[in-house]
Amino acid sequence: MIIGLFTKGAFSPFIIASNITAPVLCSGLAAGADPRIVLQVRLRCTEGYVRWVYPGQGLRVALEPNLSSIRYNTVCIQPSPSLNGTSVFIERAGHLKLLLMGEGGRSGRQVFCFRADWPQRPVIYLQTAPHSPGTWSRRTVGFRYELLRNKSANGGLQASCRPCNDTELLMAVCSSDFVVRGYIKDVFHDARQQISLMEVLTTRVYWQRSGVFEKPGHPYVPSQSRHGHIRVLFQCKVKLGDGQFLFTGSEHFGEAWLGCAPRYKDFLSIYHKARIGRKNSCDFPLD
Repeated sequence: MIIGLFTKGAFSPFIIASNITAPVLCSGLAAGADPRIVLQVRLRCTEGYVRWVYPGQGLRVALEPNLSSIRYNTVCIQPSPSLNGTSVFIERAGHLKLLLMGEGGRSGRQVFCFRADWPQRPVIYLQTAPHSPGTWSRRTVGFRYELLRNKSANGGLQASCRPCNDTELLMAVCSSDFVVRGYIKDVFHDARQQISLMEVLTTRVYWQRSGVFEKPGHPYVPSQSRHGHIRVLFQCKVKLGDGQFLFTGSEHFGEAWLGCAPRYKDFLSIYHKARIGRKNSCDFPLD
């Protein structure tokens, strides 16, 4: 479902906001039609996108999910490439803190996260450069957002290249957005975006939050196998490895990010030892 604010005039600003995943529907409230004043928007979804057409001076977006009993401790946004020239702030106790300077040359795929200080609702503030009279043109700026639970301030993206220790691994198989077993088919490195991409062929998908790992649809690939890509920070210098791995991690804006990735045989040894000592965080299905 899409909500919008449309105002009179050829170049009046309006907002389009929508959720990403159906069937949860967004609802919102917008106020303010003069491009010289700050536009106010309230969104009820835990994830979605905002597009600001004919942007004026400022846009204040308050994230107020309907599930008020659930506490989300992290907010992540992914600016669109068109956000160039627009600065992004977060509002804390009535004061603005700069999150992203409106500079050119951004790819639009970077993710920026900040801590949500409950009980105050997270607020994102966009400020555009002033327009000279007669210079209005159809322009759209926007961003995608997610509210996350039980994530660190980096949004759950891998912040360290070191392997997970036993405690972290046992927790990861219980709380990650995806847990799959499989092989590394190939690795691609993108120095410009500082991202490495692992192409993974799975032998078992234990669970996944969305459809990151899909059936390849190839007649020579077993029907139970799935194919997907996992992102890793470029600085980790990930390489091809032989044998089966257990991949865990988080999903952000439809993309999988690596958390822990031990060899499957090593995980089995750690899990059996923890279960004997009753130190496993959850029961994990074993073949």
